[in-house]
Amino acid sequence: MSVLLRRARPDDLGAIMRLERDTFTDDAWPEDAMRRELASEHGYYLVAVDGETDADAAPDAVFGYAGLLAPRGSGQGDIQTIAVEPAHRGAGLGRVLMQALIAEARRREAVHVFLEVRADNPVARGLYASLGFTELGVRPRYYRNGVDAVLMRLEVPQPVTRPADARPADPIEETQS
Repeated sequence: MSVLLRRARPDDLGAIMRLERDTFTDDAWPEDAMRRELASEHGYYLVAVDGETDADAAPDAVFGYAGLLAPRGSGQGDIQTIAVEPAHRGAGLGRVLMQALIAEARRREAVHVFLEVRADNPVARGLYASLGFTELGVRPRYYRNGVDAVLMRLEVPQPVTRPADARPADPIEETQS
């Protein structure tokens, strides 16, 4: 299966909410709040769908999503939410979604991106740290069941670019830079 990331649309709301409730149970966003997020001019929501099917005809085929709140020119962004169905975890989809949100934050001139993550979620914390997020502090009992939230911040890196015809002399050196 190939994965296609595309902007979330209003007709994706049902599939997003199904995944939201399955993933976050007690802390799931209310449907009205998610609807407003998807429609907000300051938001940027992506869904992951099977790229080999007609994604336009199958809004229920969403198996991952992520959202960013970043008003243009504000200098800041906030990762609002990210979820991947259990059957698709461990393949790098969460990383791809996060990288896409970070790229959009950069386009919106964000200098910093913030997020909160459950203190008891070492997989997510490890992913965020590997992307350059640093821990700023703890919000005690932030989640409904009393679990602390770890506040993290990323200094948005500049894009790494090179001319399309520039090829590294040694692929090993290129991956180590």
